[in-house]
Amino acid sequence: MSIQSFVAYLELEKKYSSHTILAYKKDLEEFLDFITTEYSITKIKTVNYSIIRSWIVSLVEKGIANRSINRKISSLNSYFKFLLKSKQVSENPLLKHRALKTSKKVQIPFSEKEINDVLILLNNVDSFEGVRNKLIVELFYTTGMRRAELVNLQLKGVDSNNKTIKILGKRNKERLIPLLPSVVKTLELYQKERIQLEKIVDSSFLLLTKRGEKVYDNLVYRVINSYFSKASVKVKKSPHILRHSFATHLLNQGADINAVKELLGHSSLASTQVYTHNSITELKEAYKGSHPRNK
Repeated sequence: MSIQSFVAYLELEKKYSSHTILAYKKDLEEFLDFITTEYSITKIKTVNYSIIRSWIVSLVEKGIANRSINRKISSLNSYFKFLLKSKQVSENPLLKHRALKTSKKVQIPFSEKEINDVLILLNNVDSFEGVRNKLIVELFYTTGMRRAELVNLQLKGVDSNNKTIKILGKRNKERLIPLLPSVVKTLELYQKERIQLEKIVDSSFLLLTKRGEKVYDNLVYRVINSYFSKASVKVKKSPHILRHSFATHLLNQGADINAVKELLGHSSLASTQVYTHNSITELKEAYKGSHPRNK
């Protein structure tokens, strides 16, 4: 029951990121281990929905959240679709499966004040790590890029003259994002500090550690969490909340939702519309001030 061909399919044909592929692989290995241990199954084509249902029950009993279980089942569903497409199975046992109910997560963005307070904390930094951390915060908030996109930014993708940066998004889709003059200034300051590193291992990447290696997910998360813990009492302080803040603040200021969609790198407008609920206060005020029945 090898899943290597499926992993290759996700990487080469679907163009999924290494982070996404790793998540799929982990979910599938967990399921294969379950059916081997509990049912002594060695051939995937003998798996039916009853067996999958028993796995779901075992996950619930372990206290796994419904949202996480749905993600695991989604991975399994994609695997069966691949097996069906490659004629390794004759049917998908998850065809009529209905996802478990989940409560909607409300992502609370940072306020403009909280972001300004963090940027004030990062003013006048002169060390390599200080300037790099300031750049990380500014890039997240002024471009709305994802954490994986920031980690993989290429040095050659920066165009200071035209004030743009090239981002490689999901499924290897490129997009060009404009940069504010203040961010260009921080970029130039960072590049001067970067050149002075004793050793540069990953020279093609823009953002590096003090050892000259490419920055990694956990480091970026710690940077955001550390600085925003000093300026915000919100429970969740992550790169994704900064991306969320970017979109919300643009929409609050009247930006066109289609333009925000392009900046975020969303493939559908529905993905962008989740940010519009944060503008409800502004919508209420506009409604109250504009509707003829309120005059």
